[in-house]
Formats: sequence, structure tokens, C-alpha cells
Amino acid sequence: MAHENRHHNNDNAGEIAKSMEAHQKDRERYHTRKINRLWLWLGVLVLVALLLWWIFSIGFFEDTTGVTNFGN
Repeated sequence: MAHENRHHNNDNAGEIAKSMEAHQKDRERYHTRKINRLWLWLGVLVLVALLLWWIFSIGFFEDTTGVTNFGN
């Protein structure tokens, strides 16, 4: 009977260890998702900034060089 009880405790310890490993993996996945989301938003902000810079620089250079006079 004592032998069976020891075997049962070992099973519980194994299950607890597996549960802790699974919990740690879930936490790592959560943090990885958060970091990936931050990088994604940083990329979007950089692209928007580049697009705005490109639009305004084209308009500025067209105005200063007189490329588009529209009949003037």
C-alpha cells in the first residue's frame, strides 16, 4: 500500500511539472505576441511617416521648381 502511495505522488509531481512547463510556454507566447505587436505598430508608424514625408517633399519640390504651373 505504501508503494502505491509513493507511485501516486510521483505521478502528481510529473503532472505538476508538466503543468508548470505549459504555463511557462503560455507566458512566453503571450510576451512574444506583445513584442510582435509592438514591432508591427512601430513598422506601421515608420511607413506612415515615410509616406507623409514623400508626399510633402514631392509637393515642396514641385512648388519650388515650378514643374506644375497649371497654365500660369
